[in-house]
Amino acid sequence: MRAREVRLIGQEGEQLGVVAFRDALRLAQEAGLDLVEVAPTAKPPVCRIMDYGRFKYEQAKRDRDARKKQRGGDVKEVKLRPNIDDHDFDFKSRNAYRFLKEGNKVKMTIMFRGREIVHQDLARNLVARFAETVAEVGEMERLPKVEGRNMIVYIAPKAEVRAEARAQVARLIAGGPEVGPAAAPAVQPAIVPAVQPAVASAAPPPAAPPGAEPPEDK
Repeated sequence: MRAREVRLIGQEGEQLGVVAFRDALRLAQEAGLDLVEVAPTAKPPVCRIMDYGRFKYEQAKRDRDARKKQRGGDVKEVKLRPNIDDHDFDFKSRNAYRFLKEGNKVKMTIMFRGREIVHQDLARNLVARFAETVAEVGEMERLPKVEGRNMIVYIAPKAEVRAEARAQVARLIAGGPEVGPAAAPAVQPAIVPAVQPAVASAAPPPAAPPGAEPPEDK
């Protein structure tokens, strides 16, 4: 880096203000971390103290998860009992709503115990109530199906919800840098490893003009 001063962000995302480059490098070295230039075109450039190897690992993991969601999302299971109380029902339905909003499919499983299996009409009413609660973002793929002692139904996100979720993932993958704990370089950053000493090389003296006599020693 050629800048004499940088705007520094600490390893926890705290703003440390404009400091000399040497001081920023010293702070990174004292923490055993790297000094990464995250906004080279800013005036002054923005640098952040971080473990760059760990940052790249976590960024790659986020990208893999984002691409996985972009391909169609996960299947999230929500389990209920036929006699579930209103509080638990609201909690489960809110989770399902959030899963669908994120572009995931919801597998709703109603578990029977003992002679509850003979009251399947109660379970179907529960399915209808659940589907109505999340109708804004999802819809049943097919009618409920009984498998063993469970009644199972799949609820898929609506097409427009799925498209919006994929668009959000695409924006996340292609997003620019942020200033804060989740800051991510938008371009290949300049990295000053913590092991690199902050040594400034002395500039050579200017050359004497042709024909000039060398100065006398005093």
